[in-house]
Amino acid sequence: MAELKALLFDVDGTLADTERNGHRVAFNRAFLDAGLDWVWSEDFYGELLAVTGGKERILYYLERFNKHFRPPRELSVFITDLHRAKTEHFKTLISSGAIPLRSGVRRLITEAMAQRVRLGIATTTTADNVLALLTSTLGEESLSWFDVIAAGDLVPKKKPAPDIYRWAIAALGLTADACLAIEDSENGLRSALSAGIGSVLITVNSYTEKEDFNGASMVVSHLGEKDSPPRVIKGGAAPATYVDMPLLRRLHRQSSKPISA
Repeated sequence: MAELKALLFDVDGTLADTERNGHRVAFNRAFLDAGLDWVWSEDFYGELLAVTGGKERILYYLERFNKHFRPPRELSVFITDLHRAKTEHFKTLISSGAIPLRSGVRRLITEAMAQRVRLGIATTTTADNVLALLTSTLGEESLSWFDVIAAGDLVPKKKPAPDIYRWAIAALGLTADACLAIEDSENGLRSALSAGIGSVLITVNSYTEKEDFNGASMVVSHLGEKDSPPRVIKGGAAPATYVDMPLLRRLHRQSSKPISA
């Protein structure tokens, strides 16, 4: 097993709980601006999360739930324009400070940098969304902390396809077995595993907590802080206080071994 050299983070649901009160709200505001009577409720949005990528999610909604809708222009152009408007609403929400980082994210990032473990992003959301989240929560300087930000339409197939992780690994100039992925969803887990990353830590949220995480190195409720330890849902021994670099190194070393249910 190679030495752990990089952490690759998903964004939505992993760095921050952006889906319920971020992307969903931004979609609804974009629909209203476009004169559409579509409203995605919290529960219904959970169903739509089966598909990764904003444009792909709109198309899925039309093909599965709104088959009789006739777009005012070519469908691909209509979806692209609608998604662009949604992204602007999302960036406004993020810049307002309404969506903080999840527990332990800032601490773990700081710890990894102090130990010279490289950082990367592997996400299906747009680069604009990633930059907005990082700058609003960690400051402008945080953009230099990440050696690679693999986002949006850099690759033709989105998670659970392995493409975005393969792109990020190649951009880092590393092999997959030198990386550990931090994800929140089954789609993200499958993507990382298919790219050859053997160690994947899952931090669930209310949308993903009941998904199938077979193959994950560990599943926890969040990364945790000293006064708020995470709940270990699956795999390994509970961290003393929170998920830290020593724990991730242990998971990385043990990644070839099956975990207990």
